[in-house]
Amino acid sequence: MTAAADIAPDMLKAQADRLFLRKRVFNFGLPALVIGYLVYVFFAFDVPGLWDRASFENGQTLVRDSYSYKTHVTRNNSDASVSIAIEGERKGAYPEGEAPDWVTLGAVTVIDLGDGYEVRFGPETVEFDIPDYGTIRATPSRSAGVQAELPPGEMPEWINASKNRLAVTTDAGRLTVTRSRSEVFRYFTGWELFWFTLDSPYHGVGPGALMGLAVQGEAGAIWSDFWNNAMWRHKDVAWAIYETILMAFLGTIGAAIVALPLAFLAARNFTPMRVVRFGVRRVFDFVRGVDALIWTIILARAFGPGPLTGALAILVTDSGTFGKIFSEALENVDSKQIEGVQSTGASAVQRYRFGVIPQVTPVLLSQILYFLESNTRSATIIGAITGGGIGLLLTQAIITQKDWEEVAYYITLVILMVVFMDWLSGWLRRRLIAGGGEGARKPAAKPATA
Repeated sequence: MTAAADIAPDMLKAQADRLFLRKRVFNFGLPALVIGYLVYVFFAFDVPGLWDRASFENGQTLVRDSYSYKTHVTRNNSDASVSIAIEGERKGAYPEGEAPDWVTLGAVTVIDLGDGYEVRFGPETVEFDIPDYGTIRATPSRSAGVQAELPPGEMPEWINASKNRLAVTTDAGRLTVTRSRSEVFRYFTGWELFWFTLDSPYHGVGPGALMGLAVQGEAGAIWSDFWNNAMWRHKDVAWAIYETILMAFLGTIGAAIVALPLAFLAARNFTPMRVVRFGVRRVFDFVRGVDALIWTIILARAFGPGPLTGALAILVTDSGTFGKIFSEALENVDSKQIEGVQSTGASAVQRYRFGVIPQVTPVLLSQILYFLESNTRSATIIGAITGGGIGLLLTQAIITQKDWEEVAYYITLVILMVVFMDWLSGWLRRRLIAGGGEGARKPAAKPATA
């Protein structure tokens, strides 16, 4: 008896030691494993090389282009003609003979960049005066290329000179000279021509004066010039936003309509046949297992590009997700409420309508509204593939690699659209779910007494 009593504490101590050892191994081993994996990822994905390849100058240029615009002053070296355009686009070109106040047209076009920086387009030679450095001269020629004359000394990094091209980048502006043309870029803060283009009579008119003109009966003309802005295309952008929301709405609501009846077939308490349940659930797994972008590519090949294809891709993907969520909600309904409706002599359809649907409605509405909000973001990417919505305009602006202020504009609209859909879904959720619940919990009114 005494020997057995002596062995028991030893066994318990050994078990406790093994338990503490296992916990120590787990507490120290798991973090060590995670750290080791992160180290592997660091070298496997060549993070040091990524840092070396990063171009902060290009990043600064991209950020600057998102909140500013460039005015291009271009001379055709063959005929000495000078053109001026905002962002270099024909839609933003100044009429012939007109120029901003910092450009003086003539036999020698003088471009005053401020702070002593000045570019002169002469009949044959381009000159660039740079404070604290000197004057750069370039003579472009079809046969001899670009002959550049620089001040004495070592050529600085912000000058790039070769036989066929001269590029000078300064804080005031940038000059590029090639065989065929000479061009000056100058940055200004803001989104120029966002309201009215140069050919509009309202360009440059202040807000107060515009209000006065609107009161005098020109409101329609003012709105038409803004709405049909050829540079920023406000009408096309508004239609693209509408297409994006429509894709999300049709895809989400269509998926809910398709998934609800199928969810009854996948629910254990409504479909006793295991084969049917298994088949329907595997269909749900298949359609939701393939990402919406993959369905978008497949359906675009089958039905062609367009917003309807994007809505169909969302519908297919979300049908599987909704089917799984709805079937799980149906399996958790209270059977007593169904039995109560059945006791009144209700048919099978009436039992589902009054005994089942009211119980799962809060879950259904909550999930539908959440996916509607989420699909609004997804529709932007899907639209870039199917050729519809704001995603298409965003992709086109990115591909040009120059209209980054338009990219910033579209991204801002996408963010505002998502914020609006978030507010709308929250408002609908409160009205349809919380509001209904509060109404149901209100006590019945007491009958009036005589």
